[in-house]
Amino acid sequence: MISLNIEKTFGFISKEKVFAYEAQVKAAQEALENGTGKGNDFLGWLHLPSSITKEHLADLKATAQVLRDNCEVVVVAGIGGSYLGARAVIEALSNSFTWLQDKKTAPVILYAGHNIGEDYLYELIEYLKDKKFGVINISKSGATTETALAFRLLKKQCEDQRGKDMAKKVIVAITDAKKGAARVTADNEGYRSFIIPDNVGGRFSVLTPVGLLPIAVAGFDIEKLVAGAVAMEKACGKDVPFAQNPAAIYAATRNELYKNGEKIEILVNFNPKLHYVSEWWKQLYGESEGKENKGIFPAAVDFSTDLHSMGQWIQEGERTIYETVISVEKVNHKLEVPSDAQNLDGLNFLAGKRVDEVNKMAELGAQLAHVDGGVPNMRIVIPALNEDSIGGLLYFFEIACGISGYILGVNPFNQPGVEAYKKNMFALLNKPGYEEESKAIRARL
Repeated sequence: MISLNIEKTFGFISKEKVFAYEAQVKAAQEALENGTGKGNDFLGWLHLPSSITKEHLADLKATAQVLRDNCEVVVVAGIGGSYLGARAVIEALSNSFTWLQDKKTAPVILYAGHNIGEDYLYELIEYLKDKKFGVINISKSGATTETALAFRLLKKQCEDQRGKDMAKKVIVAITDAKKGAARVTADNEGYRSFIIPDNVGGRFSVLTPVGLLPIAVAGFDIEKLVAGAVAMEKACGKDVPFAQNPAAIYAATRNELYKNGEKIEILVNFNPKLHYVSEWWKQLYGESEGKENKGIFPAAVDFSTDLHSMGQWIQEGERTIYETVISVEKVNHKLEVPSDAQNLDGLNFLAGKRVDEVNKMAELGAQLAHVDGGVPNMRIVIPALNEDSIGGLLYFFEIACGISGYILGVNPFNQPGVEAYKKNMFALLNKPGYEEESKAIRARL
C-alpha cells in the first residue's frame, strides 16, 4: 500500500496547522460524496474503480487482443487527459528498450494528436509506411484540432495501406456515447468503440477506456491496475480518519505550504520510468487548481538526472518551492556494481552494492540537502513499479486533487482557460464562424 510521510515539512509548517485542516477536508469529502460542490457534474471518477465490472474489463481485453493480433504498431491519438494517463502507465511498466528489440511480445505503442508538429507527423507517417498499424482515436468531441488533424492523416494512411476492411478492424474510437464528430465517424465507418463517460473529465479518465484500452494493448494487466485503484479508493474514503487518510493529509499539507509561501510543487522521482506519471500529474493539478489567479504551480524533475541541471536552483534559488518525492521501495531487477582492478574512477567502495542502493542513498542525500537548503519535503512511497502500485498512485492523486481544489475554493473539474488559445488560433486560421474575431485579432497584430 502507498504511504505518505510529511515529517520533512515540519521545520517549515507545523503538524498542528496541517491537522487543523481536518474540518475543511471533511467538508470537501462530503461535497464530493454528495455532489454539492463546484463542478459536481464531473464526479464520475470518484467511485469509478469500484464500479468497473469484470464484463467491461473482458470487453476491453478482447478488443485489445484484436489489435495485438493484427498490429505491429498501435498509435494512440489524443491530447491532454486523452493520452497522458495511458502513456504514464505504459512507460512506467514497460521495458525501457523493448521497442528497439526485434522480438516483441506486444505492439509498439506510439502517440500522435498531442502536438501540431509537422516534422513529428511526417516522421511518424514515414515510420508507419511498412508497418501493420492500428489507431486508437481518443476524443470526446472529435473536433480537438491536434487530435482530429492527426487522426485524419492516420485514417487515410491506414485505409490506403491495409484496405478499408482491415482498417475497420484496427481503428478503435473512444468517444462520446451519442454526439460529436468522432462518434459520427465511428458509427459511419463501423469502428469498434468505447464510451468516455459524460461525468468524467479528461484528466480524470485514465481508468475509463481512455487509459485502459491502450494499457491492455501494451500487454499490462488492467484488472490489477483497477484493483490497486480500488484498494486506494477504500484507503482514502470519507470514513477513514483524517490522520490515517494519505490523500487527506497530502491535500491539507500542500494547502498549508501554499499559505506559507511555497507556491511551486516539484514532483520528484528517482526512477526514469515515472517521467510520464509526472506529466500526467502536472495536468491533473495544473488544470484543476490554476484558476482565479490562485493555485500551486506543478513542476517535475527526474532525479538524479536533473540534480545536475535543476539541482542548483532547487538548492539555493528563491524559496517558494517544496518537493513531493515518489520513492519506489523495490525495483524489478538486480544489478550489482562490479569491482575494477585499476579503480581509476574511485568507485571500488561501491563494488558489490546494488545499483538501487546507490540510487536510494542519492535520494536520501538529496532530501537532506534540500531540506537544509530551505525546501520542505513530502515523500510518497509505492511498493514497486507494477500495476497494483501504479493504479493506487493514480487514484491517490485524483482524490487528493478533488479535496485540495475544494480547500482552495476553486472548481477543480473545469478548465475555462484552455479555450483562450483556441479562439485566437481559429481566428488566425480564418475558421468559418470566426470572421469578426479574425478582423479584431489581425488589427491587434
